[in-house]
Amino acid sequence: MDNLKLQIKNFPNLPGVYRMINSKLEVIYIGKAKNLKKRVASYFVKNQSSPRTRLMISNINTIEFTITNTEADALILENNLIKKILPRYNVIFRDDKSYPYLMITGGNFPRLMFHRGFQKKENQYFGPFPNSNAVRQSIQLLQKVFMLRTCEDSVFNNRTRPCLQHQIKRCTAPCVGLISDFDYKNDTKQAALFLKGKDTEVIEDLTNQMNKSSDEFNFEKAAIFRDRIQSLRQVRLKQSVSDFSENDADIIAISENLGQVCVNLVMIRGGRHLGDKSFFPKNSVEQNIENIIEVFLTQYYDQKTPPPVLVIEQKFDIDLIKSFFALKKYPQIKIISRMLGDKKMWLMMANRNAKIALTQKYNEHASQIKRIRAFRNLLSLPEQVNRIECFDISHTMGERAVGSCVVFDKNMMQNKEYRRYNINNIEPGDDYAAMRQVLERRYKKIISEDLVRPDIILIDGGKGQLSVSKGIMEELGISDIMLVGVSKGRERKSGTETLFTSDGVILDDISQTDLGFHLIQQIRDEAHRFAITGHRARRDKARLTSSIEEIEGVGLKKRKSLLAYFGGLEGVKNATIEELILVQGISKKIAKEIFNFFH
Repeated sequence: MDNLKLQIKNFPNLPGVYRMINSKLEVIYIGKAKNLKKRVASYFVKNQSSPRTRLMISNINTIEFTITNTEADALILENNLIKKILPRYNVIFRDDKSYPYLMITGGNFPRLMFHRGFQKKENQYFGPFPNSNAVRQSIQLLQKVFMLRTCEDSVFNNRTRPCLQHQIKRCTAPCVGLISDFDYKNDTKQAALFLKGKDTEVIEDLTNQMNKSSDEFNFEKAAIFRDRIQSLRQVRLKQSVSDFSENDADIIAISENLGQVCVNLVMIRGGRHLGDKSFFPKNSVEQNIENIIEVFLTQYYDQKTPPPVLVIEQKFDIDLIKSFFALKKYPQIKIISRMLGDKKMWLMMANRNAKIALTQKYNEHASQIKRIRAFRNLLSLPEQVNRIECFDISHTMGERAVGSCVVFDKNMMQNKEYRRYNINNIEPGDDYAAMRQVLERRYKKIISEDLVRPDIILIDGGKGQLSVSKGIMEELGISDIMLVGVSKGRERKSGTETLFTSDGVILDDISQTDLGFHLIQQIRDEAHRFAITGHRARRDKARLTSSIEEIEGVGLKKRKSLLAYFGGLEGVKNATIEELILVQGISKKIAKEIFNFFH
């Protein structure tokens, strides 16, 4: 402690980022400061009230710092380092998946698509949406009103007659020329305007077209425009948020209860309420609300441009966040903390969403605690048993076998710790050899790298699988972990499973209402799902790889070029002849051969 205080005396009175490091040279906390010396020294006061902070300080071996020009620069550096290192004492908002967007492709006859990930300049993107369902509902709406296509290019380019979507009036069938290029582009333009919230402009344009068609005695076409206008008006009545008709907005509310924190984000785009999403930060215990709000804003908007308006009731350093946005070169953002009249209802809704999500999270956590206790009781296990690993094997007639390992710990499934194992060099269909290989690879690594060991291992299988598993664990010198085989029940019906333990206990008459039994089923089903999805991906990839090798004129060099250009086999399969020609070494003749092979 004295050494640390001596270190801090030499810290500068400048803005920057500090990193607290333990004796294992692990960064356990990262912070930013307007004045490094003052901020770091504040951790070492005698009357430190927070037990969590006291625990963190007791683990500090040394403190490093980086000077920045401004506090806003420090905020950006802090955010980048936290995302990269994930220190154990920092508040972290995890958002594993990129947000979904609705995409309208480029080209003569643009397509409506669901999209995640990298965005290309030639396409139009609308969003982000809070979840995939919101995107799909918007696609269905646009199909109904503007009748744009959603089919893949490979299907579109090879149609000879209209598909079912045209028959149910969800597509104008540009694939077979039932709509002109000009009219389809006009429909696409109107759909884009609608997604941007310019409903009035779209309705005025449709009204003009309806009147023009009526004046030309083309009443059938006028009726189409009339129906579109009616549909749009109905949608506007249902989804319109008049309080934010001029701007896109994000409404952010935070709720705290029993040490848990939830941040709820309500999205309004183009004058329409798209939905909301709740976030549960890691390591938020004993953190003040101001700090949590600032961390959320910097982590969430690090790669996403904020809408023109942010509504946040809680107090925080607005100038600091605005400086952060300015350094990210975002457009000017208006941050509102007080809302009056009808607008206040939206903030109340966001607060209610956060409280409900927090209650649901708490109830779910309480339910899992009951399950793990019942699980221990079912198998007569001690209180310290918490971590469960479960294994399963999936294959089709012995082809491309894949083993899965899923992990249950801290009262929940730990998706980040799941592992798949491609099984090779065994007799096809030999499940015993497959399980032996998976367990050997898994626990050899755990022993050699001194990783976290499970308290109990579940094996999807009966006595035979359990015996093989027990044998390999003994060979590896692991004898202190109980193994449990979960055997399929009568007629493979869920709820009638038999449990075989490595201690020789057989449980074959378990109540279907037993919560511990429910936990076993949940973990076993997750292992099965994870194994089968991995097996299917491996099998399909192998089939595509072998099939591409059969195409005449496509050797190893061309195959590598194709895969690199399209980013994988699926891209090659869906490519048009024009796209294939763009690959180095692929002539028009070979492009036709490849296209015809897949279509």
